[in-house]
Amino acid sequence: MYFGTSRRPCSHPARTRRTLRAVAGVVALATALLTAGCGADDSPRKPKAGASRVSGFPVAVDNCGVRTTYDEPPSRVVTIHQHPAELLLALGLGDRMVGTAFPDSAVLPELRKDFAAVPELAKREPSFETVLDAEPDFVYGGYGSAFAENEGRSRKAFAEAGIDTYLNREYCGKERVTMRDTYDEIRTLGRIFGVPDRASALVADLRARVDRAVAAVGSGPDVPVFVYDSGDKTALTAGGKGLGNDLIGLAGGRNVFADLDDVFGDVSWEQVVARRPEVVVIYDYAGSGSVEQKKEFLLSQPALADVPAIRNQRFVVLPLTATLVGIRSAYAVDGLARGLHPERFR
Repeated sequence: MYFGTSRRPCSHPARTRRTLRAVAGVVALATALLTAGCGADDSPRKPKAGASRVSGFPVAVDNCGVRTTYDEPPSRVVTIHQHPAELLLALGLGDRMVGTAFPDSAVLPELRKDFAAVPELAKREPSFETVLDAEPDFVYGGYGSAFAENEGRSRKAFAEAGIDTYLNREYCGKERVTMRDTYDEIRTLGRIFGVPDRASALVADLRARVDRAVAAVGSGPDVPVFVYDSGDKTALTAGGKGLGNDLIGLAGGRNVFADLDDVFGDVSWEQVVARRPEVVVIYDYAGSGSVEQKKEFLLSQPALADVPAIRNQRFVVLPLTATLVGIRSAYAVDGLARGLHPERFR
């Protein structure tokens, strides 16, 4: 386990020697002035070396076992994956973003202009050198692959280059991820960037959006839901440990594979048939085939013909980014609720 260090830079020996000489000169001048009867200096005393001059700082954060102390907010940020970028933009931090990478779905309409203003470093995860070229002081990764050690992007490598890192908490190995993790993520980033009030306001807005959807659904029976991510021989689906499972529950659904002890996992089509889902939620993202291709595949399988969701062609589409810890998860609850219980929103 690697523990990060403070953002305070170490003093360079030559700079230290120059500083000592300068201090000696100042002391000599002050002595001469006092001798001449000029009196004491009434100007405010400057902070001690290394002390934070930013209100609310230093801020200490433990993120996935890496502890970092921020003496001031990051000012040059690179995000790897789309959902971290959208979160920071929603906090009004676009002016601090010097690069992003791996866009995998359409950006939220209200963020498109700001997102387009951020330089795109790569279509997928950028190389370590590409990130360094952007000269960031902070890198925020959305998936564990953002800091893949086998590709030279480990958090330790960034720390040794003097760059702080933060990994989306969904990839910290928690037992179960819920909407509370989304709210906590936003508040933590608000502290790191010195905008806690903005973070609180954003959390309040997202929570209200979720609460409205939950209230509209009410306490009726839960709709059995099968999540189809991808796959043909088997189906890659959402298990019980990921945020997607919690979103389904909040929207008045029941994940038929909630007993799968993982965020994602492969299941057989025989299992899908046996669990008789009434709605199929299709995850949409680049590189997995289009939504229409996924629908056509499911509808063309004779073995699935009697599954209620397939027979009635009840599909709900969610961008994959909407099922991750980030601002879209609240939008996902609303979208799911409308798809599972359309009669409650007429």
